[in-house]
Amino acid sequence: MTVAVVQFGGSNCDRDAVQALTHLGVDARRVWHEDGLPEDTTGIVIPGGFSYGDYLRAGAMAARSPIMNEVRERAEAGVPVLGICNGAQIGCESGLTEGAFTTNRSARFQCEHVFVRVERADTPWTRAYEEGDVVELPIAHGEGRFEMSEERYERVDEEGRVLFRYCDSEGNVTEEANPNGSVGNVAGVLGARDTVAVLMPHPERATLPDLGRTDGQGILQGLV
Repeated sequence: MTVAVVQFGGSNCDRDAVQALTHLGVDARRVWHEDGLPEDTTGIVIPGGFSYGDYLRAGAMAARSPIMNEVRERAEAGVPVLGICNGAQIGCESGLTEGAFTTNRSARFQCEHVFVRVERADTPWTRAYEEGDVVELPIAHGEGRFEMSEERYERVDEEGRVLFRYCDSEGNVTEEANPNGSVGNVAGVLGARDTVAVLMPHPERATLPDLGRTDGQGILQGLV
């Protein structure tokens, strides 16, 4: 079993992802985007960072790397794919999920801990939780505001593809608990298959006990 952590120029959370997955007993390896995916790839992580300096739009240039064609093919075949932060932006830009991420409502880079509520517990990414559980995770982004038209959002919501919503510590979804202005307080969404997910918070930074909270472990276990 090999989880490929795809590295682009400007990725800076690839080592974090590998270390967190290794802690969970997963054989995780960094893969340079020009080298393509290993044949034995059983899971894929698109990590955070600032691929290509976030020129044009965050994730727009990395989404056009040839390896993303391979990622989409593997995703369609049922291989689990998780996009985190910049990886979520790349995932949306490449069509793995619907929507887009844009500049925070504050127009500032934000680095803080937030709470998210589990909207579905029947996916590979949330089997370790119960529906309605509140998970504490860190965010670190300047373009984390999830956007889509009202019509598309209603459809995605009705289809049960919202995975996490920003909330307060009690699980209340409020405007005050929305750190970046995301539509519907969306923090993570599913693709056409529930084996594909993107989210803005960093589960890999809430996995190692030495770093404090370990709320993110359950999300990464979706790659096992």
